Amino acid sequence: MIQDSSNQTTSGSDVFVSYASQDAAVANSIVENLESQGLKCWMAPRDVKPGAQYADAIVRAINDANAVVLVMSASAVDSAHVAREVERAASKRKPIIPLRIDTAALNPELEYYLSNSQWIDVAKLGMPAALAKLKEAVGQGSATSTQGVVAGKYAGGSKKRIVIAAAVIVALGVAVALGVHFWSWKHGSSVAAITDKSIAVLPFVDMSEKKDQEYFADGMAEEIIDLLVKVPGLKVIGRTSSFQFKGKTEDLRAIGTQLGVAYVLEGSVRKSGDRLRVTAQLISSRDGTHLLSQTYDRDLIDVLKMQDEIATKVARALEIEMGVRDYFVSRPALRSPEAYTSFVQGQHADMLQGQQGWEKAVSENQRALDLDPSFTEAAGVLASLYQYGGTVGYVSRDVAFEKTKYFADFALKLNPNFAMAHALLGQIYNSYAWDWLAADREINLALELAPNFPVALWAATVHSLTVGRWDDALKHVNALQELDPLNPDSYFWLSVVQLRRGRFEEAETAIRRALELSPAYAGGSYTLGLVLLARSQPQAALAEMRKEPLDAARLIGSALADFALGNKANSDTALEQLRNRYAAYIPAGIGAVYAYRGESAEAFRWLDRAYEQKDSLLYRIKFAPEFDKLHGDPRYRAFLRKMNLPE
Repeated sequence: MIQDSSNQTTSGSDVFVSYASQDAAVANSIVENLESQGLKCWMAPRDVKPGAQYADAIVRAINDANAVVLVMSASAVDSAHVAREVERAASKRKPIIPLRIDTAALNPELEYYLSNSQWIDVAKLGMPAALAKLKEAVGQGSATSTQGVVAGKYAGGSKKRIVIAAAVIVALGVAVALGVHFWSWKHGSSVAAITDKSIAVLPFVDMSEKKDQEYFADGMAEEIIDLLVKVPGLKVIGRTSSFQFKGKTEDLRAIGTQLGVAYVLEGSVRKSGDRLRVTAQLISSRDGTHLLSQTYDRDLIDVLKMQDEIATKVARALEIEMGVRDYFVSRPALRSPEAYTSFVQGQHADMLQGQQGWEKAVSENQRALDLDPSFTEAAGVLASLYQYGGTVGYVSRDVAFEKTKYFADFALKLNPNFAMAHALLGQIYNSYAWDWLAADREINLALELAPNFPVALWAATVHSLTVGRWDDALKHVNALQELDPLNPDSYFWLSVVQLRRGRFEEAETAIRRALELSPAYAGGSYTLGLVLLARSQPQAALAEMRKEPLDAARLIGSALADFALGNKANSDTALEQLRNRYAAYIPAGIGAVYAYRGESAEAFRWLDRAYEQKDSLLYRIKFAPEFDKLHGDPRYRAFLRKMNLPE
């Protein structure tokens, strides 16, 4: 169902009929024939509701139709509104079925859009046979449209955003890639009010002739998101949530409801050589009204200026007061179009899972920076990539720390107000350098520069946990969920925060939701096991721990749960396997098992070893529940002082 601007609800149609006004008689005959066979058709002006805006009604009807029938004629070739309807249908990936009623040659634009369409030629078949074939084609088109929604479902990798994917929490041997892709969690049945100052930028559609510019279209949407998050007072949905709708034809009202936004920005990109045509449409998710609809024809060298212009027009269309500060200072022309191409190819490569995608992303971004040493964003992405690579073992932790700091500092020399670089520095000061004051300074700077930037909010969540500010951590993770409401990873963080706050029911609900959304979620079963142990359900905890896909976490969890059940022999076996396999990598995880079992002398021996080895898990010493039994020991307070953590 869709809602039109006259507040009347209409159901979707099987067919949208596009035609030039000179061909109205033919179009009416087609509609009469199809509807007599049980197909529901939509055509203008017949189906435009009184009081509705004409163009908006057409856009919504195309969005909601299963297929588009185009009455092709010389008049249609010359019709501007037919061209717009065809372009809209193509951008929404609707099957287009041309019914050709004369021999007029296509113009290049229609030829491009209809190159893969199934033609029906009335002159050759005769009208009765053509209408019969049209009925058959419409049926096939509707099926294709439905199948396309499934086949086109976006299946991104574990790192759906280069910058965001760099953030990783290691839950005692559980390397959990934190894309900061957060799924909104509302306790109870109440739904938060949707503010007018809220927007989601949907993936732009690749309309290039060879369909080989998907990476460029994705990059265009990402860059606009990154520009808009700078605007105070504007809620901008994160990339992960917005890109859940890639390749789908879902109604904009439903998208707005799921994402919690009043407006969506959608568009398309057609790239040919160094020429770009970009369309951008700002649409109300409540009634489909267009606030902005514009086409930009530019040279590639001006792509940054074009992105700035689009972001500025969106902010103004939403009537946001920009104030004294100009958040969209027009950036100069590209020094190297080739560098920008490498940059967006690197973004696309990092969508691939595993080390191969990571290496490709590093290579492309390094090439971009080599070609253009002033490319701030490429330096920032390299910092985030190395931070992530060090966490999951693609490079050593020492190399990761040095490279992350180098590229973050490099980016800040180019732009001291680059929020992402400040957030990444805050993260490595927190997790690697254990310099809590520096972490606090950098994270606060990032939040001041971009209060709605997901990476900054993620870093603030982790830092707040590290230094024992539980309520601050909850505030930050809730803000993250608002900004990226279709990402299950936030449930993991919400569970960690609520577990530390003693809100065990909320912690269990959150982590179960994460597993519901991603059954193989790394660290999910382990974390659920911890929650169940806290709720005095050791048997259920053991069952969950044994489901954990990560070996180290499964061994730690089994050792904890078996000990809670009184099966010390089984706990000893798991602990021995853990020592044999992971002593060189996660001594803090081994110390956690001893701590949970109340064997404090061994626990502190392994914690001291972790300190000497600079085990990155140690930043969890205050908030990980596995260490709770040590809290009353004077050696624990001394250890916190050694790490310069507040007692």
